[in-house]
Amino acid sequence: MLAIPFPAIDPVAFEAGPLVVRWYALAYLAGFLLGWRYCMVLAKDSPGGRPAPEDYDDFLTWAVVGVILGGRLGYVLFYNLPYYMQHPVEALYVWHGGMSFHGGMLGVVLAILLFAWRRGISPFAFADLICAAVPIGLFFGRIANFINGELYGRPAPDVPWAMVFPRDPQQVPRHPSQIYEAVLEGAVLFVVLAVIAHMPAVRARPGVISGVFLAGYGLSRIIVEFFREPDPQLGFLWGGATMGQLLSIPMVLVGLWLALRTRKVETA
Repeated sequence: MLAIPFPAIDPVAFEAGPLVVRWYALAYLAGFLLGWRYCMVLAKDSPGGRPAPEDYDDFLTWAVVGVILGGRLGYVLFYNLPYYMQHPVEALYVWHGGMSFHGGMLGVVLAILLFAWRRGISPFAFADLICAAVPIGLFFGRIANFINGELYGRPAPDVPWAMVFPRDPQQVPRHPSQIYEAVLEGAVLFVVLAVIAHMPAVRARPGVISGVFLAGYGLSRIIVEFFREPDPQLGFLWGGATMGQLLSIPMVLVGLWLALRTRKVETA
């Protein structure tokens, strides 16, 4: 069997008395702060001056609440509902882990709609710059998953870069799927969105960047799920697909529809 040593990085970044700060928490913090600053930079070139940088400045708290509440609720509903129906109080134990990207996305979408309505700005134009920044958080989040040795890949005994993860009860070489996700959902998607976000023709058509993000993330997640071990409480679902793949298919369809719809509106 081929395997390279798993880098045993302590999940705890540092401790100060009773305060314990984990890399996973720092990943969330970096994602929010860097994404917020990136949105404010992009907003300086918004057509017509809206949305403006101060709009994103004020939205940061909304985004945090949407991600945390939506991510937790999504995990409860999509990934472990039978367990939490028997232990409903534990659904509030966010510190025990268990967050869903798809749930967090829905939470942010709701926050965007409410915020844009209150400010009287286009929700599509507002969401476009947020979508351009989301891969930053995805990158750091997946790196934190890797440090924690969680959400690892399927067995890969013949892959030279396979690893044996400490949390794996089978202790077999597996794909480091967290790194695959960090590259595709994070780095690659960020570069693609950064390129089109700096195109005036694209910025003039609200919804295009959001559509590319939805379709790009959905396709990336579907691909990586072929290498990622499905959640043990769910396993493989309809047609051998995983929950992550099933939840990503609507994202691809909505993303393509949004991009095509925007083009039709602009050329009508």
